[in-house]
Amino acid sequence: MTTPSASPARDPHDLPDVRAVTVGVLGGTGEQGRGLARRFALAGCDVVLGSRDAHRAAQVAADMPGRVRGMSNHDCAAAAEIVIVAVPWDGHADLLRSLQSSLAERIVVDCVNPLGFDKQGAFALAVSEGSAAEQAAALLPDSRVVAAFHHISAVLLLDESVDRIDTDVLVLGDDREATDAVQALTGLIPGMRGVYGGRLRNAGQVEAFTANLISMNRRYRAHAGVRITDI
Repeated sequence: MTTPSASPARDPHDLPDVRAVTVGVLGGTGEQGRGLARRFALAGCDVVLGSRDAHRAAQVAADMPGRVRGMSNHDCAAAAEIVIVAVPWDGHADLLRSLQSSLAERIVVDCVNPLGFDKQGAFALAVSEGSAAEQAAALLPDSRVVAAFHHISAVLLLDESVDRIDTDVLVLGDDREATDAVQALTGLIPGMRGVYGGRLRNAGQVEAFTANLISMNRRYRAHAGVRITDI
């Protein structure tokens, strides 16, 4: 009797083709959401902007390049296959709780950074679930939650004179197909590379590191990002 050979390890650089995927952005009229939506539209994606105010979302979408539509957050969640959550931390839980059914079976990409600010600058807030992404996973049991896009400057995303953004994006999650899809989506933006950064339980320190980047940017008057070496 022969023993079956083990399946060959998957090449971590072999990512799916996601160019036909519709990308939704909850909180798409804010700076971060608008910036990400703009970059994905420029990359050729169909993009849906979500907002509490559908009329406002439609107005913002009309001024964007490419194929961008504006809708309510509920309609955005239902229309997209990959949905990016780019809302303020204060409204994070309430919004996701209200969209649980609409986000079922979707890849949900949480890029929210729970931060506070005082005279000394930015600092990470404690989250009972461990991180914003883990809170999202707890509130959306039927979704495929991934953490990504925490460390990208909204100023660069929105700057029309910037053609490429040279940065790595740490992608964390417990679903290999979902993290691969988000890595591939990241790679559609010139200069960006999606790098797997571990399980969702490790999202807390990634979110918190944004406070360090804010301090760097203030000291050096820059828009610092992250680069991972040797991979």
